[in-house]
Amino acid sequence: MSLESVPPKYAQLVQALQRRIEAGTYPPGSLLPSEHQLIQEFAVSRPTVVAALRVLREQGWIESQQGKGRFVRGRPAMAAVEPNRPGQAYLTNPETNAAGELVEAGALALPNRVAALLDAQPKSKAFLRRRLVARDGEPSELVSLWLPLELSEGTDLTSGEPLREGIREHLKSRKGVRFDHIVEQITARMPTAQEAKQLGMPKNVPLLAVFGAVRDASGRPLVVVEVLLPADRHELEDAYPIT
Repeated sequence: MSLESVPPKYAQLVQALQRRIEAGTYPPGSLLPSEHQLIQEFAVSRPTVVAALRVLREQGWIESQQGKGRFVRGRPAMAAVEPNRPGQAYLTNPETNAAGELVEAGALALPNRVAALLDAQPKSKAFLRRRLVARDGEPSELVSLWLPLELSEGTDLTSGEPLREGIREHLKSRKGVRFDHIVEQITARMPTAQEAKQLGMPKNVPLLAVFGAVRDASGRPLVVVEVLLPADRHELEDAYPIT
């Protein structure tokens, strides 16, 4: 569940309770205030409290014991771990944060995998913005952003200049869409001749292909980001709690 840059009420409550847990106001093992107490203290609705408590439980800050209430577990060990998720990084970070060049922008027929992730017909057209990102002066990854044509209208995605804000914020301000969650897929394949040339890859080196399908709160697909990473220069690492 995403927390917007201007947090909704449930996200503000999540942050307030996290601060209290970290400060020791609610020490590990203690009973968290009841829903009614939180509603009264923070002047919010019950759905807001329920949503905040669900986030805290899913992230490992608290646990529920039937018939007893919700107990504090403390700051999760995983809270300090920053997973390496290139799809998410591209969606949230400004393009100006990384050197690179725009190699393609315009309407293009959808590849089958991307069409499936966008719930669109194969070979139908969508807008593509593709950048070749460089790190330490050398090509590092090829990043493609796919979105419905109507969602690209009135944006700066056709511009050859790097965006000064992340794709998420840009589409939120221009089109009013809100990203809620990402469904990520990772595959490996050999590069095409053009991809190998763009990325300066030697022969017989595969690509790691990361696909991130961005959806809104209703599950409607908004954007697909595809990140192609030469396997000899990148490794993907993630961390998650065992439940």
